[in-house]
Amino acid sequence: MTDLATAEGAPTEENAIVDGTDENVTATGDGDGADDRPREWAPAEDAPKKKRHIGRWFGIGLGVLALGLGAASTILIAPGTTIAGVPVGGMTAGAAADAVSSHLDGMQVTLTGAGDGKHVSGSDLGLHVDATALADKAFAERPMWNITSWMAAPITAPLTLDARTAEETLRAQVPSVYQDPTDATVAFHGTGYVTTPAKDGSGIDLDALTAAITAAAEKGGSTVSFAAEPAPTAPQISDKTATTTATELNTVLSTIGFYVGTERTVPIDAATASTWLTVTPEKGKLAISADKAAIQKSVDALPALIDRAPVNATSIVDSSGDVLDDVTPGVTGRQLGDVSGIAAAFAAQLAGGKGAFALPVTDTPFSTATLLRKIDVNLSTETLTVTENGKVVDSWLISSGRGDFATHTGSFTVNWKLDSQNMGNTDLTKPPYYYQPDVKWVMYFNGDEALHGVYWHDNWGTPMSHGCVGMPEWRAEWLFDWSPQGTEVNVHY
Repeated sequence: MTDLATAEGAPTEENAIVDGTDENVTATGDGDGADDRPREWAPAEDAPKKKRHIGRWFGIGLGVLALGLGAASTILIAPGTTIAGVPVGGMTAGAAADAVSSHLDGMQVTLTGAGDGKHVSGSDLGLHVDATALADKAFAERPMWNITSWMAAPITAPLTLDARTAEETLRAQVPSVYQDPTDATVAFHGTGYVTTPAKDGSGIDLDALTAAITAAAEKGGSTVSFAAEPAPTAPQISDKTATTTATELNTVLSTIGFYVGTERTVPIDAATASTWLTVTPEKGKLAISADKAAIQKSVDALPALIDRAPVNATSIVDSSGDVLDDVTPGVTGRQLGDVSGIAAAFAAQLAGGKGAFALPVTDTPFSTATLLRKIDVNLSTETLTVTENGKVVDSWLISSGRGDFATHTGSFTVNWKLDSQNMGNTDLTKPPYYYQPDVKWVMYFNGDEALHGVYWHDNWGTPMSHGCVGMPEWRAEWLFDWSPQGTEVNVHY
């Protein structure tokens, strides 16, 4: 038994608490004889209360909430924002885009009139808007943190209908409204291309339907009524398009062919060309194409039509070398080049509206031979001699001027030619006091002196005329053809 009494409710010796620290509590004495000293009760003290931190935790919670709201305001759209009539305030851009798309897909259209109260949805009609772009725009311009952007004006949305989806849906609902339009056509007939006019059809006006849906959506509505009545629908190929195409094709026909230089050496007739060309409707236009296999048949025939040897020229000249006449015109030779790609190239060219195809050709030049022709009249022998390049071609007797009308001598040239002429004067009482009708093959060389045919005598080798040089008509005709204007005439004794 110990000598220290423990007060009721007081801490025990083994576990006394002093100022919050565990210590052994005992009565103290002067020495070893402490056991015989009186003992006192140790005062009992209340244990200190544990501190509670409720206020601190409450403050932390409000701070976290404020931080959360602040962070949220950087990713959310401002309150009061609507897109296509759909409220998107307090949403992220992605959620806003989904909300707008979902709302439009679910829009209900009631068809009145011919539609007889039938219903179609926005999804059925291919109703579409770029919701993602609009939502991104809304967030960029109206973030929640910007209080000045709250409750701003609605964001309008350009709604569109997918034309094919909408028409298929509406045709199924109100087939009586639809009548297909007839496109204008172009076809070859006879010698050229002609057109057949277009005809309007009928159907529901998709622009008007889109406008009605847009107006309802902008007001926040999800339903709209629309009168499904026939409206004119234009053909894809108009009369104007067909006329323009026919004109282009007929222009091609007027020039189509294979050319050497500017010469259409191998023309292609319109009927053949029409078998090369095809006109096809394509996205509201008329596309022209050409069949290179059909063109190839004409290409295969080109060498025989293009290739040729040169033809040398022959020209009559005077002593100065001036050309008086071309006896044989010169023709340049030519050789067709590589034709392996011509059909494909021509087909592509025709599709572009060009009908003249330039061929690859190599020219071969021609040479020219010159003939110096002269007429010699010898009054002493009453003969006429023709020479070519100094060589005698022929010679014959003539009748020259007699007496006071002797033919003048000198060097002259043929300057005027007539097939036939009446010579003299029908009034024989006046100069030159003779008249000779229908004198053939007349070639004047010196004033009124001429070489010509004579039919009224055959006294050749004897002077008989008033200064002209006469000869048999057949001789005069040959000389007339042989001697171009400018041929030199030498008259001498």
